[in-house]
Amino acid sequence: MAIPDFQAIMLPLLTIAGDQQEHSFRTATEAVSEHFRLTETEQKELLSSGRQTRVRNRVGWARTYMVKAGLLETTRRGYFRITDRGLDVLKQKPAHINQKFLGQFADFREFKARRHEKPDEQSNAQAHAELDTPEETVEAAHQKLRDDLAEELLDTVRRCSPSFFERLVIDLLVKMGYGGTRKDAGAAIGQSGDGGIDGIIKEDRLGLDTVYVQAKRWGTDSTVGRPEIQKFAGALQGHRARKGVFLSTSSFSKEARNYVSRIDSKIVLIDGDTLA
Repeated sequence: MAIPDFQAIMLPLLTIAGDQQEHSFRTATEAVSEHFRLTETEQKELLSSGRQTRVRNRVGWARTYMVKAGLLETTRRGYFRITDRGLDVLKQKPAHINQKFLGQFADFREFKARRHEKPDEQSNAQAHAELDTPEETVEAAHQKLRDDLAEELLDTVRRCSPSFFERLVIDLLVKMGYGGTRKDAGAAIGQSGDGGIDGIIKEDRLGLDTVYVQAKRWGTDSTVGRPEIQKFAGALQGHRARKGVFLSTSSFSKEARNYVSRIDSKIVLIDGDTLA
């Protein structure tokens, strides 16, 4: 099953603590994972930050909210225990525990007020956001900003001239730390009869190997197909080169990607989304 949201975890977590023993956060997370029969893959799923597993994050916030409501108490770092109020709640045998349920407790209402939140006055969007932990909400907003910026950037690049795009990708690769100077890397740009090569970069600062670059500024409705990649592969052979990078503002066809996976030359395909 999918990893439950942090509110769905509240009641199982409180039930686990119902034995009135001190529980570590680690063992509680394991118990919640077992309760929901999470697969090993689901248990290892990370937040986009990569710093914490998603289930650990959600168990943590379920615990935090119930601590703020007085159902659980922190005994020492990384450990917690159920309170008398928490035991009373279990005796009521609630069908579920969520933020609305916790709103009956003054301690929790004060906590929400400090965070400028209203448990019962939420739009549909806010209600959906309540399923996410604070970290997940921030990360989702951050990712949307990045996606919007990437799309705006790509639209701008598509409106520029092909020669500008060629210079742009060379600047990008040099800034990414590949060897050589901007002057060296762009030596092939704009030359007639370049054999499908728009630039040359050194794979490392010592120049132990050379990587050839092809840049195609195409619209969103265009797809780079196998013929274009074959031409580039032929150009690499003409230069006795083994490595190449093909960058485009559009996408690559399935046939193009299959082709580069079967040839001896190492060609990396960078589509518009990856480029942005």
